[in-house]
Amino acid sequence: MTTHADPSIPKTAPRWQRLAPWLLPALLLVLMAWRPLATPDEGRYAEVGRWMLVSGDWLVQRLNGIPFFHKPPLLYWLEASVFAVLGASPWTARLVIAAHAVLMWALLWLCARHWAGETVARRAVWMLGASAAFLIGGQYVNHDTMVATWIGIAIWCFARALLHPGSVHAGWARAGFVACALGVLSKGLIGLVLPGLVLFVWITWTRQWRKVAQLPWFSGVAWFAVIAVPWFVLAERATPGMLAYLFGTQQFGRFGATTFNNAQPVWFYLVAIAVLMFPWALIALGGGAAQLRRAWTQRHVAETTPTSAPWISLCWIWVVAILGFFSIPNSKLIGYALPVMPPLALLAAHAWQTHCAPRRWAAPLLAVLVAGSVALTVTAQVLLSRVSVGNSSAGVAHALRQSIANAAPEARTAAQVVVVGGGEYPYDLPFLAQLQQPMFVVQDWERERREAGDTWHRELLDGTAFDTEAARVLVPYAHLDGLVDRPGVWLVVERGSVPRIPDLARWQALAESGRWRLYRSADQRR
Repeated sequence: MTTHADPSIPKTAPRWQRLAPWLLPALLLVLMAWRPLATPDEGRYAEVGRWMLVSGDWLVQRLNGIPFFHKPPLLYWLEASVFAVLGASPWTARLVIAAHAVLMWALLWLCARHWAGETVARRAVWMLGASAAFLIGGQYVNHDTMVATWIGIAIWCFARALLHPGSVHAGWARAGFVACALGVLSKGLIGLVLPGLVLFVWITWTRQWRKVAQLPWFSGVAWFAVIAVPWFVLAERATPGMLAYLFGTQQFGRFGATTFNNAQPVWFYLVAIAVLMFPWALIALGGGAAQLRRAWTQRHVAETTPTSAPWISLCWIWVVAILGFFSIPNSKLIGYALPVMPPLALLAAHAWQTHCAPRRWAAPLLAVLVAGSVALTVTAQVLLSRVSVGNSSAGVAHALRQSIANAAPEARTAAQVVVVGGGEYPYDLPFLAQLQQPMFVVQDWERERREAGDTWHRELLDGTAFDTEAARVLVPYAHLDGLVDRPGVWLVVERGSVPRIPDLARWQALAESGRWRLYRSADQRR
């Protein structure tokens, strides 16, 4: 089986051509600097990381002081580490995600160059780097890009190990086990299950089961266990029931249930990859259709053709297996398609090399498509940023931070931020205001405990099962009685809601932004 680059493809290129693709990671760093935090995800996940640093508790991740076990902690550990060095801001929160996106991009380059040659590799990183998957998904603060990166690294590493000339390459294989461990710490079982699924189908397809026995299982599993297992053991010991909630409710429950948000049709991910990888996904699919036609016409020919290279079958199995897996649940999110972006980029670059590259118009057309893809992505970010501004509490957060800083010493000491929401929760407020204490959240919590579905109410209520003391910040409307006469109270109210706030006219209005208004209690004398 052919596993290395086609020797007819040049192995080197002028220095400027090798460095030019790095303009795309640089553009990513620029784009992520000038848009507000998007809610709920970016506000939620950035704040959990900031709170880990503020509280000093690196074992139990918390949202508004309440345990938050929807995902494992790798994102929050990395965020807290970056915040400790560079400070907490939207840009530094996105830096962790961007670093993973660049790692995904760089490993695509290395593996594509190894198997398909430098020319195809360079086109592949242009295609991935110019896509919305990279320039938008690669800066969005949630767990999707992280786990997509480690899933991809695991698959690439095991494939490099198994396709190594002669025996299995133990170093690449051990790197694959480490990547699986980091994938599990990023988003749970899919960090192990999805690489395993792709590799199982691919190994079966390429008849490599004899090589599987040569993998360094003892040292590889040991590395996996040392990296992935300790947090789960320690967190379960500190908060009994955490494992059942994380794996049972948040993973198996979300996969099989129909009661969670974001219900989508089964074809949703076909649209998702077309959006995230436009126009490259269409080129990859066109190349795949051409391969199928050629395979059908040559089905009686015994000789292997270049299109039968095992890395090509790996990429197609990677795309089909993962999109098929995520198409099963009722709940679907566009970020779940991110793990298939690297193989799609490589397949598109291979299709371009096969069908377009020899033609005179190919190079200028590719440049136009890359520029157009970047322009569309930047335009999409501008439009999405306007939506984020409409939902952001940035203005309120800035006014709150300044008001607390300027308050009398006794007011700052007793500072209490009270949130009265309706359908929404200001996830980004504590992060942007740099609050040092949890907010008090006013709701009819007894009713919400009975009736809340997959909402922010349920998110907070679920966490109180692991720390009953943390539940003190979830307060009823009666908590508002007399607050207006206490020094050091700031009230955040959702615009458009009709909260039951006694004496609202006596509260001093300070600011409003997005859907939120900020008030201060009457007694704030210095």
